[in-house]
Amino acid sequence: MTDDQSPQDQSAQDHSTTDLRGDCANCFGLCCVALPFARSADFPVTKAAGTPCANLQDDFRCGIHARLRPQGWSGCTVYDCFGAGQKVSQITFGGRDWRTAPETAREMFDVFPVVRHLQELLRYLTEALALEAARPVHAELRAALEETRRLTLLPAAELPGVDVGAQRQLVGGLLSRASELARAGVPQPKKGRPSHRGADLMGARLRGAALRGADLRGAYLIAADLTGADLRDADLLGADLRDADLSGADLTGSLFLTQPQVNAARGDSATRLPASLTRPAHWTGTAAAPATARAGAARPARNAAGRSRRGGGRRPGRGC
Repeated sequence: MTDDQSPQDQSAQDHSTTDLRGDCANCFGLCCVALPFARSADFPVTKAAGTPCANLQDDFRCGIHARLRPQGWSGCTVYDCFGAGQKVSQITFGGRDWRTAPETAREMFDVFPVVRHLQELLRYLTEALALEAARPVHAELRAALEETRRLTLLPAAELPGVDVGAQRQLVGGLLSRASELARAGVPQPKKGRPSHRGADLMGARLRGAALRGADLRGAYLIAADLTGADLRDADLLGADLRDADLSGADLTGSLFLTQPQVNAARGDSATRLPASLTRPAHWTGTAAAPATARAGAARPARNAAGRSRRGGGRRPGRGC
């Protein structure tokens, strides 16, 4: 904990390292059963919600985990439950799995997507509380985090009734304020920094673009050429980076960027990522190792749930 960091903020950061990452060893394969997916570039087959994936083994592990991408299951590699799987499995249902207790199956599968949405919000709130420049809104962020955490711990019978949309709207507003505060000190061009929030930049030629501190929240950057772009301190919450080329790009200090977003993009050994994220093994000229930060396609249908076709059409990092 730093000298000017409150115990509550430190607690929030500690929470992120333990509860906000998927732990398949303590999950009953919920993402492989509860969520639907359609045959596409991301999945080789169609599967209905509530139906176990053919690759799910008796121990709830994936039988082809190490070969997902080459065998056409790239949609699985860009998905993250943000810890919802183990929370539903071990806390909500107290360690009872849907195979040995089949009476829990339907309710467990209904609850999982709700908790997943809430866990994603917790992940963003936790990051926002680590932003020193956002201290003016820390109290509100902390209150939102505690309320969201409380919702994730509701009994299974109550979780389907949670108004996730309302909570997402509340949290989204706070994250916007935190982002504005964090980016206020970033140097900007003389003409100002235009907003690209929600912009359609599919296939855009942005090679070497000066996007430091830019607002790219919810932007469609599918297959965009961001080679060598300066994305330091940019707000990338919910930005769709599927097949975007990040080779040589600098994303140091970028805000609200998640591992699923990075996994969905292309990059190389020269791509610079926030220290908390891992360089994907499928990127060229690299291996699966933590990235180090530098000092100083066809248009898919847009839908309310997101855009990655896993879990009813989610894209990596839906955002707020």
